Amino acid sequence: MPIRKDDTPPNRRFGLVNLLLIGFGVLLLVSSFLPNQGMQQVPRVPYSLFVSQVDDGNVRRAYITQEQIRYELKSPPEDDAPSVLATTPIFDMDLPKRLEEHGVEFAAAPPQKPSFITTALSWIVPPLIFILVLQFFARRSMGGAQGALSFTKSKAKVYVPDEESRITFADVAGVDEAKQELTEIVDFLKSSERYTAIGARIPKGVLLVGPPGTGKTLLSKAVAGEAGVPFFIISGSEFVELFVGAGAARVRDLFEEAKKKAPCIIFIDELDAIGKSRAGSMGVVGGNDEREQTLNQLLTEMDGFAAKDKPVIVLAATNQPETLDAALLRPGRFDRQVLVDRPDLSGRKTILDIYARKVKLAPGVDLDRIAQATSGFAGADLANLVNEGALLAARAKRTCVEQGDLNEAIERVVAGLEKKSRVLQADEKKVVAYHEVGHAIVGHLMPGGSKVAKISIVPRGMAALGYTLQLPTEERFLNSKEDLEGQIATLLGGRSAEEIVFGAVTTGAANDLQRATDIAEQMVGTYGMSDILGPLAYDKQGGSRFLGGANNPRRSVSDATAQAIDKEVRTLVDRAHDRALSILRHNRELMESISQQILEKEVIEGDDLKDLLASSVMPEDAQAIA
Repeated sequence: MPIRKDDTPPNRRFGLVNLLLIGFGVLLLVSSFLPNQGMQQVPRVPYSLFVSQVDDGNVRRAYITQEQIRYELKSPPEDDAPSVLATTPIFDMDLPKRLEEHGVEFAAAPPQKPSFITTALSWIVPPLIFILVLQFFARRSMGGAQGALSFTKSKAKVYVPDEESRITFADVAGVDEAKQELTEIVDFLKSSERYTAIGARIPKGVLLVGPPGTGKTLLSKAVAGEAGVPFFIISGSEFVELFVGAGAARVRDLFEEAKKKAPCIIFIDELDAIGKSRAGSMGVVGGNDEREQTLNQLLTEMDGFAAKDKPVIVLAATNQPETLDAALLRPGRFDRQVLVDRPDLSGRKTILDIYARKVKLAPGVDLDRIAQATSGFAGADLANLVNEGALLAARAKRTCVEQGDLNEAIERVVAGLEKKSRVLQADEKKVVAYHEVGHAIVGHLMPGGSKVAKISIVPRGMAALGYTLQLPTEERFLNSKEDLEGQIATLLGGRSAEEIVFGAVTTGAANDLQRATDIAEQMVGTYGMSDILGPLAYDKQGGSRFLGGANNPRRSVSDATAQAIDKEVRTLVDRAHDRALSILRHNRELMESISQQILEKEVIEGDDLKDLLASSVMPEDAQAIA
């Protein structure tokens, strides 16, 4: 298991503190078991007896305090009885008058002189507490737990993997090019002489960029496992602290520790937390920002720690490389950027093989089909997919994971959980059925690399009352104009079916319209697929290329150009809508037949769906519209 090494020597300067603690304990024992001088033990009596004795004229004198009334009797009832008694006072305004009437001398008791032990404790205890508090913070600042005075210490953990937890390149798949780049780093750490003999210089820093879940952190741990050198790991957010200058101090401390253990590797996860561009910081350049100071210290350290005999290599990971400061990415700091992208078909198959070895698979499970159906999935998505399949198998009390479990896991990841408890009204269920069948028929006849694999009217997720599942038949990286127009027509197939059958539309097509409009705007503004507007990009490329986000903002254009863009987008959507209407009117009987079957079964998939859709025909007018 990974461990945190602590080289801080043990603290042996507790002699004075221990001596003070022993003395303090002795004083407490003395004060507890020895009676205080001047404090005689006086018997206590009820207040009513005291009043009765005053009325009988048997009290000579009394000393009154807030805690007690101590009084002396004139004639004790018996020879061996005490002549001095005490009682607890109560709120009695008539007591002074009563004492005067019966000739009792009374006064407030004189203040007692504190004993030697009380005086000693008052002088010793406060300094002792102060010393203990200082010693407590001093210990925490020198090492061990992170305390109030340790905010300048680096929070990096040193991972020393054992044989069981050791991760190697064999545990990472789907990113072969990235592994090849990092293998060179491992080879240099193991045998640097081969590189230095010909004058080659290993990169000081390697930046791993890519979408979330693609295995950037896993790759860094594999580098540590392969190289067998100390591996410091820290997140970029752990540098920045409330205290001014703490981030820069932590950077210095991290590199000082790394130099002592060189050759070694420093891995900084989420580098964008401290490495964002300084040009836009607080609207000014060179502001006194804590994050900016931390970045400046990191730049300085990466310039000055080079050592040929004992190299320190910095690995960093981010999914927002476009936000990083240019000074951080220049050669000499992060010399190399390695793209860790989503895996292709063969990479997904290899990743599934790795994670499938950790669960019990039933004979005949086809991982190639699963890899083909998970286009766009990252490594973390595939790991979650296999785990979801294992959970489904365990829930059904099966001893191994079957093909159906993995297929259901894909739908859970893509569309959400089934909600069979959500009961639709009969008329709503009928609308959903025709809506999904409209998607299926149009999607089956459209060109592209996807096929309709399943139709369901069982609600899933938060808003889906039904869904049509399309799975890619081949790995595609480019889309033609015809393919995109077919996607728009498929999205509008559900709304078109509602118009044909019911003569009205519902809110069920809201998401379809949003996605169709987005595709049409990208065709016109980003891809230059408009014959009228020509090959121009009217959208700015903004936002993160790996995190997605909002649509790209439109460039500053004239009113006439903006109207032309809107008209072209409307034309593309209207043309796809007319095409979907033409296909469904031509295949009206088939749509009615499939809709009746899905109302009875709720789900149609596999060969049954394939046979039903095989009879659909593309009308000539729909081809003319295309």
